[in-house]
Amino acid sequence: MRRLAQYISEYKKETILAPLFKLTEACFDLFVPLVVASMIDSGAAVGRAGWVWLCFCALAALSIVGISASYTAQYFAAKAATGFASKVRRALYRKIVSFSFEQVDSFGSDTLSTRITSDVDQVQSGLNLTLRLLTRSPFVVFGATIMAFVVDARSGLVFLAALPTLAAIVILTMKATIPLYRRLQSRLDDLGRLTRENLSGARTIRAFNMTDSERDAFFELALKYFRAQRAASAASGIMSPIATLVVNAGLAALIWQGAARVQIGDLTQGQTIALLNYMAQILVELIKLANLTVQINKSFACGSRIVDVLSSPEESDGGDRDASAFSGDTAIEFDNVSFAYPGSPRMALEKIAFSAKRGDTICVLGGSGSGKSTLVNLIPRFYEATEGTIKLFGVPIGELTRESLRESIAYAPQKPELFRGDVASNLRWGDAEASDESLWAALETAQARDFVASKPGGLHYELEQNGRNLSGGQRQRLGIARALVKKAPILILDDATSALDYATDANLRAALRGRRGDQTIFLVSQRASAALDADLTLVIDGGRLVGAGAHRDLVESNEVYREIYYSQYPKDGGDAAEEGAK
Repeated sequence: MRRLAQYISEYKKETILAPLFKLTEACFDLFVPLVVASMIDSGAAVGRAGWVWLCFCALAALSIVGISASYTAQYFAAKAATGFASKVRRALYRKIVSFSFEQVDSFGSDTLSTRITSDVDQVQSGLNLTLRLLTRSPFVVFGATIMAFVVDARSGLVFLAALPTLAAIVILTMKATIPLYRRLQSRLDDLGRLTRENLSGARTIRAFNMTDSERDAFFELALKYFRAQRAASAASGIMSPIATLVVNAGLAALIWQGAARVQIGDLTQGQTIALLNYMAQILVELIKLANLTVQINKSFACGSRIVDVLSSPEESDGGDRDASAFSGDTAIEFDNVSFAYPGSPRMALEKIAFSAKRGDTICVLGGSGSGKSTLVNLIPRFYEATEGTIKLFGVPIGELTRESLRESIAYAPQKPELFRGDVASNLRWGDAEASDESLWAALETAQARDFVASKPGGLHYELEQNGRNLSGGQRQRLGIARALVKKAPILILDDATSALDYATDANLRAALRGRRGDQTIFLVSQRASAALDADLTLVIDGGRLVGAGAHRDLVESNEVYREIYYSQYPKDGGDAAEEGAK
């Protein structure tokens, strides 16, 4: 929690004033039983009506001042808590967007969403209550004990005997419940994950008639969350009744001895009422403290989860060299590169070695799970190579700043993320200053011009979140157009044409050939047609580079490539396919 303390430094004044005004309110509350005792002993008992009215006015004044102090404390506590939560959320967001793909995979997107929303809310509530009650409640408990000694030292021993027991109850409750609330938040992560999967995959669930099984899975997770909540609540809830039992035992002792001492004149009626009021104040504050303890336990559990994220190392900025300062005939070179995903016992890629010249089109071909996407994801350093070196224009990418490296690469994934806004604003992620003419040219190459022009508003057609109002092929073509707008030296199309029909795919590749110039293009695909006009085809199988060369050479010499090619183009149609590509 010390890590989070830095985010409240801007609100030092509020964090001091909120408890200070609460203590002011508590001080006035502690004087109320003394005024009541005086009202009884010096007013009502001797028939002095004027004194009773004077004490009543004093009580009213104490109430007004106490309410004013309480309202002011609430204002400062709320200001500090909301400001703190805002800063923590910003820090979490900055940290999360700086994570490497490995770190996002390690935490999971669902738990990261929970930590930046629910966890921060719990810490905010805990801070608000802490500023208002953490000093007030103990102050009232100890203050009431001291005031009891002021009223009657013998009766004050009853208060003094109850304090160690009450302190032990609070401490033991906190130790028992913090792990339970941490487990509770973990269950919430699982529940959020399944909910998001069910909402995003609603069509698939219904198409496969899996609604009942998914409902059962949700109910099972909800039951686990309920049980975790019940266990945490049971552990926290035991504090209040036990504390109440201790306080009520003290009340019984006060009434027992007070009645006898009033009879013999050793204690006045007003003093007895004052002592009972002080014990009642302790009871009220212990109930508040019980609620505060529950919230503090939640806050500590959630705070530790937030700190786990904030304490994670940021993605390295890489070296200090600028990619734009280098050029050469060799655009990309892999030198015995191997890679394993974190926690995986086997290599996803092993000893990959090839070089791609400037202006070449490189087709990365292979079956599902062979490692094609993994290979191209190493180029922009979405993942760090486990072994070997990757060079951009002859310079190891580890020596380049990450920003300049990624400025040199345009990337279109298989499932492009489109953002709420118009078509133009999505395309200008590639180049914020791109003109409308540049956008239309990129759409033309990506085979998207016709469908965009047919939409109301054209470039200003509003897209829903993630392009829900477009088809899969249309989303892919916009993703490709966005990459083309960037005009980077390296263009990576990571299976970005999988949703396109064969004619559109062929037209896209023909358009790319006509505009590429010095741009080096990586085409990741399972379609052999992508290799027909590529300058270099990399055949990946089981994470290994089993073939590299032009189409005709690979057909003759590489068994894996030959199997892929003839599975899509029967031998009697192979020549026709090659002629079509030409």
